[in-house]
Amino acid sequence: MMAGVYVHIPFCASRCSYCDFFSTLCLADAGRPYVDAVIAEAGMRRRELRGEPILTLYLGGGTPSQLPLPLLSRLVAGLRAALDLDGVVEFTVEANPDDVVPEWCAAVNSLGVNRVSMGVQSFENSILRAIGRRHNAAQVNEAVAHLRQAGISNISIDLIYGLPGQTVDSWVQTVARAIALEPRHVSAYGLTYEEGTRLWRQRERGEVVEVPEDECLEMYRILVERLHAAGFEHYEISNFALPGYRSRHNSSYWDETPYLGLGAAAHSYDGTVRRYNPSDLQGYIDKVTAGEQACETEALTRRERYDERVMLGLRTSRGVDAVRLREDFGDRAWQHFTREAQRHIDAGNVRIVDNARYVLTPNGIMLSDGIIRDLMSDDQ
Repeated sequence: MMAGVYVHIPFCASRCSYCDFFSTLCLADAGRPYVDAVIAEAGMRRRELRGEPILTLYLGGGTPSQLPLPLLSRLVAGLRAALDLDGVVEFTVEANPDDVVPEWCAAVNSLGVNRVSMGVQSFENSILRAIGRRHNAAQVNEAVAHLRQAGISNISIDLIYGLPGQTVDSWVQTVARAIALEPRHVSAYGLTYEEGTRLWRQRERGEVVEVPEDECLEMYRILVERLHAAGFEHYEISNFALPGYRSRHNSSYWDETPYLGLGAAAHSYDGTVRRYNPSDLQGYIDKVTAGEQACETEALTRRERYDERVMLGLRTSRGVDAVRLREDFGDRAWQHFTREAQRHIDAGNVRIVDNARYVLTPNGIMLSDGIIRDLMSDDQ
């Protein structure tokens, strides 16, 4: 088993209209004490990894690229002192394109970062402005060039489909522009209107109109088709990679690999127990600075572990291993799973690979939410 470490950097320069992740705009006041708290938390909680080698390190957010370079250097040095990071093979930092300037690229490369995940979202400037993104389409191309010049070629880009004002035709152009950048990895997510976000309020007031579901499905179909033609492996419902460039860190979430989450709102999992830190910046800093663990603990029930195995497995091209499912959860769970799956096999939405792995077909991926619900248990 390998282990991963996730560090949540909650600072943003501005808030995007669709985002409901925990973030804050108070970097100037809280940046230094927050970084010191994360380093202290790493020292307090390293035993949770049970001695497993740490192979991936991921700085997510928020906007990690907003962290001033001296603070970023302090954070990485502190993590190296608290944790054994010598075996890390994938060190990812999330970034906004407008932050990815030559100085930043050189600095993160010197810190050992070898993968950058950029929040591109769209190549339509009018849409970018409408959803509160700070960058424009031209800056995406510049950022990619700066990264490659600094020696970082493992570049992932995030896209969103179903954005207000987006059409199927404009999405075709977005996918084409994304492929033309020659990234190693693409993540693409359907827009969701999360209650409490600015976008949700705009929809409630009639200021924006949702893209119809059938058009969103067509956008997803186009995405899958065009990326496949460009040589990308569709290895998780929302994730595509060139051969050899799957996100090792994110794959650990789907493989039930242990990972340690540090920082406000970060989650951890050791194979049985989930831990999660409060979505409270000052509360987190105060607790950790006082030498206390900020995290709360939740032991998963057998049923919850079964449901998670099914949900995570079916999201990936690996699927659900029915033999392992039977070994881990017993005959009753296995019988429920295989019985419910058979209906979807007959409908052409699920197939069996290597005699034991149940995998969604391309058509099944379009219906994944319903299929996963059917295969989850009501009584495990």
